[in-house]
Amino acid sequence: MKARTTTLTEGKPIRLILLFAIPVFLGNLFQILYSLIDTKIVGSTLGETALASVGSVSTLYNLLTGFFNGLSLGFSVVMARYYGSKEEKSLRQTIAGSIMLGFGTAIVLITLTALFLNPILRLLQVPQEQFSMSYAYIRVLVWGMFITLAYNLCANMLRAIGDSVTPLIFLVLSSFVNVALDYFFILGLHMGVAGAAYATVIAQFLSVVLCIWRIYRGFPILHVGREDFRIEKDRLWTLYQNGLSMGLMSSLVNFGTVVLQSGINQLGTSIIVAHTAARKVFEIWNLTISVLGSSMATYCGQNYGAGKYSRIREGMKGVLGIGFVWSVIVIIMAHTISPYLIRFIASTDSSEIIYWGRTYLELDMSFIPVCVGIVVLRNSMQGFGDYKTPVFSSFIELTGKLVFTFTFVRFFGYWGIIWTEPVIWILMVIPLIIRTWKNPVIHADDIR
Repeated sequence: MKARTTTLTEGKPIRLILLFAIPVFLGNLFQILYSLIDTKIVGSTLGETALASVGSVSTLYNLLTGFFNGLSLGFSVVMARYYGSKEEKSLRQTIAGSIMLGFGTAIVLITLTALFLNPILRLLQVPQEQFSMSYAYIRVLVWGMFITLAYNLCANMLRAIGDSVTPLIFLVLSSFVNVALDYFFILGLHMGVAGAAYATVIAQFLSVVLCIWRIYRGFPILHVGREDFRIEKDRLWTLYQNGLSMGLMSSLVNFGTVVLQSGINQLGTSIIVAHTAARKVFEIWNLTISVLGSSMATYCGQNYGAGKYSRIREGMKGVLGIGFVWSVIVIIMAHTISPYLIRFIASTDSSEIIYWGRTYLELDMSFIPVCVGIVVLRNSMQGFGDYKTPVFSSFIELTGKLVFTFTFVRFFGYWGIIWTEPVIWILMVIPLIIRTWKNPVIHADDIR
């Protein structure tokens, strides 16, 4: 396998972004498939109660994975800048710092989550009849977060230097392992929902092993030595700020979703299943948008490091256009095929589950163009050094979901959940538009 490093600072921006984004898209798709496969197999083999037990804690899992992915992506943006400016020593020191900061953070966060997992599930108001299964499932995934972080660090390290293909190849291989292990643990060993969790963790571990092997076989620029771990405190803190900014941006969003889930868990098994299935569909449809966003973080990072500001502006305009076209397609799908997707994912013919899942998708996806603006703008801003505004925008989302959970949901039930995201998206995008336009990078001339 030939090593692939790609500079995003030369050539047609949109072409380069798409070539970079497509493997990232496919890689993230296979990561979603981990979760979707678990959902489908659990629902079809263990029943609706087991599926609801997985759904009731899925937001906690997404909160943790989102934070660690954001943390590693934030580190990789700094790597991309040094790669764009051709500072190889600084690049290797950034990698070393990312390893120290990433696993140091993981030890604290994962240990605390595991120690207080029982009260956390109580706070989420997981129904009593689902509690034991939910605990068995999420406990495995929580301890498996070390593996999740390791993969994200390796994958984003490769993407920072323009190689988005290698992580894809290894994810494809591990996805087949995940399918096989799902059936083996659930049907063969009768391990219940915990079996699905073990399958996911083991499959991710395979991806980590393969990525590390490939880095040391084919990418000398990413090799770090003992001397690279001697990093000035100021540089280390700057790196951590960048990682925490993207980690907090993601975790604030997902923490808000966890709060919403606590409200959903009070509405009964049918609503939990409907929302779980609908969110799986949303995750797949939103994948194109999120990948365009994360690709822009790397693209803007490399071009910011190279001082090519005009390319940043051109790339942002093109990606926003692509995102809006995809939004139209999503809206059409939401209003035509959503009932069939809900029925398939939930493995049910329940009219109540299908109705609520379809209703959620039809209304919320009508506002998906606003989501495009949010994702593209805040990731681009991270790439050219604005850490505060994306976090502020995410804080708006957290605050909004807190308010909706304790007001609208109480009075309007699931309708309060359905209307939460459209309203919050509109509030979030406003400061992003204002601050992006005022950022000097948007108006500056190239310096190199």
